[in-house]
Amino acid sequence: MADDKPDVAWRVIGGLVGLVTGWAMKKLLGFVWVKATGKEPPVDTESPEVSMGEAIGYAVLMGVGMSVAQIVVNRTAKKRYDAWKSLKQVTPGQ
Repeated sequence: MADDKPDVAWRVIGGLVGLVTGWAMKKLLGFVWVKATGKEPPVDTESPEVSMGEAIGYAVLMGVGMSVAQIVVNRTAKKRYDAWKSLKQVTPGQ
């Protein structure tokens, strides 16, 4: 029977990976936005000074970019964590 207890170490590591990924992607996507549009990213997409197209474009870029980054980074980190964990559980002489 598989161990159904949540792996606390992975939950902590996964949370930290998620925070760092979110922060890094916000910076990267903001940089991409500036290069593509020549303007700073909108701070308040509900502001009347921000056009509808700009607000939607920024929301799509951030939503898709953040989601893809989280999927890729979380899967990679989990795979590496599981590999490290399985190496750690192997005892010499078996």
